[in-house]
Amino acid sequence: MRWEFGRRSRNVEDRRGARISRPVVGGGIGLILALIIALLGGDPGILLDQAPPEAYPPGQTEVVPANDEMAEFVSVVLADTEDTWSALFQQMGGAYREPTLVLFSGAVESGCGFAEAAVGPFYCPLDEKVYIDLSFYEDLQNRHQAPGDFAQAYVIAHEVGHHVQNLLGISGQVRDLQRQVGQAEANQLSVRLELQADCFSGIWAHHADRSRQILEAGDVEEALNAASSIGDDRLQRESRGYVVPESFTHGSSAQRVRWFKQGIQTGDPAQCDTFSTTSL
Repeated sequence: MRWEFGRRSRNVEDRRGARISRPVVGGGIGLILALIIALLGGDPGILLDQAPPEAYPPGQTEVVPANDEMAEFVSVVLADTEDTWSALFQQMGGAYREPTLVLFSGAVESGCGFAEAAVGPFYCPLDEKVYIDLSFYEDLQNRHQAPGDFAQAYVIAHEVGHHVQNLLGISGQVRDLQRQVGQAEANQLSVRLELQADCFSGIWAHHADRSRQILEAGDVEEALNAASSIGDDRLQRESRGYVVPESFTHGSSAQRVRWFKQGIQTGDPAQCDTFSTTSL
């Protein structure tokens, strides 16, 4: 991916190395964050553990070596999503409100509550911020066998896709519907929301390459491999040894690949309507 000469975003907040206290989760905000994490990505179970109240031992401050090149990369990708979605919103007669991307290490206090790095990258609609611990990219490469800078860019573009859904009112509508149905139906709505975010990430890739020629040979394959590697069926098979489709919240590997392709091939947000189709 050609990124080195790209514009840097002004909307990156670096909290790496910050020491925060971990609250005991059992009530209001913890359950809200668990719901949002389940809806937008990650394992909500990590929030519901009754763990020690400190993220780090008393008196200890975590020292994180600066990963400046990766921080620069993230800033460039975020800026590129800003340029892409600002232009698309303008074409749709609206104005794009840029999200903030928060870099953290270990744990973070978000507008949705406390979260640990184990939940993975996530978007909080309450503060309109994307959160990512850059160590996730090591997991993406080593644990999920999805290396490459464009695979990393896909992750950011996916979370920004959730921000787009939030601005368009889609996320709120889905949450309202989920409160009216059973768990299986709520999971299915979550899958459709996630697949649309995958499609929106493909929309970004389509327009970014058309406008700024960011793609190099093998980049699309990297993104498709990443989408496939974090499909619910593959993750469940790796962790449990079997698959429970009705518990999916993000979609199968094939579905995630299909909808990213839909976005990158068409470049048309209207083609990302995962809620009307009968076949995901």
